Amino acid sequence: MSMLPVLISREEVMRLLQNNDLIPSLESALGMFSKRNGTEVIQPVRTTVPLQKYNGFLGLMPAYIAHEDVLAIKIVSFYQRDKDSDLSAHQATVLLFDPERGNVIAVMDGITITEKRTAAVSAISAKLLMPPKAEVLCILGSGSQAISHYEVFTQMFSFKEIRVWSRRRERAEQFARAVQGPVAVFSSVKEAVEGSDVIITVTMATEPVLQGEWVKPGAHVAAVGACRPDWRELDDALMRKAVVYVDSREGASTESGDIILSGASIFAELGEVINGTKSAQCEKTTVFKSLGMGIQDAVCAKLVFDQWKSQQ
Repeated sequence: MSMLPVLISREEVMRLLQNNDLIPSLESALGMFSKRNGTEVIQPVRTTVPLQKYNGFLGLMPAYIAHEDVLAIKIVSFYQRDKDSDLSAHQATVLLFDPERGNVIAVMDGITITEKRTAAVSAISAKLLMPPKAEVLCILGSGSQAISHYEVFTQMFSFKEIRVWSRRRERAEQFARAVQGPVAVFSSVKEAVEGSDVIITVTMATEPVLQGEWVKPGAHVAAVGACRPDWRELDDALMRKAVVYVDSREGASTESGDIILSGASIFAELGEVINGTKSAQCEKTTVFKSLGMGIQDAVCAKLVFDQWKSQQ
């Protein structure tokens, strides 16, 4: 008789998925992905179903990691919400399979997985690419991704100053109250960005909000929003002067408006830096364009399920 899959809630995922386990696992997966041996990691580019009637998208993100023997798919929706909506822009569920038999063994909340793994990969990019003695962190955006980025960045690094900007100042002030630690709220992107060593963009922007002339030489930008080929967060000046890193060349060349519309060249995948086949040019202005990958969700699903099993 077949077993029903385990259901793992958002609260359980939040408790079970810890950055201390997640970050080294993600580094390993990114490195394996960039080796491109064709069998160790199998991950097609995300399939997207546009839902123009509702101003949204549905994405399917399957992945298989051979040496971990983990097979998973994330089903994620992304909607441009009304400002008063009580739903976050992203909704997601991850299915974990038994790769030998093909049956689903666990169904788990994917919202927390998306928030945590995205922030963790941004933090990996900063560890590799940010300037030495980085002191000022700037976050553009104030939603759930801003909070998850704040949490992992303050856990991994010691910044003397943390700044936040949001289109609605009250949202930035709400963010500052929600997190643990002092945060300076800024009314303009320009003021928030100038002098910052690390800049995280987690906005809902479809047109550039960050201009290259405001970014100081040698700063590192982790760009997380603008996940469609016609959406932008970063202007041409920044994209063309920066050394550009991505999670996946194929994914970025297909989905990133910041790269496609600026004509910027991709210098390296993050996994290539981890593998030592491409350099981390910390002395230059760097951009890490994050789009997210199925292997990141698969890594998370395995960590969550293994932790869940160990506690039964």
